[in-house]
Amino acid sequence: MDGTGICPRCAHETIEQLFTSPVPGVWLVLQCRQCLYCWRTGEPARRTERDVYPDGFRMTVDDIANAVEVPPVPPLLRRG
Repeated sequence: MDGTGICPRCAHETIEQLFTSPVPGVWLVLQCRQCLYCWRTGEPARRTERDVYPDGFRMTVDDIANAVEVPPVPPLLRRG
């Protein structure tokens, strides 16, 4: 894990490891189980640490619950 055990974006404490670097021990890709934010452990602190994560991008449980759903991508038009 990244050593913090807390999501930089929403402060949730359940973090899942998704991937490891091809070279062992170089980086991990982590994901928050609440807001689904993903980050690589080798990224700058402003992306990986809650205390320096930008305020404008932080989320609360209410923000997540009331977030607008992203619409699905419509099917491609067939030509011909």
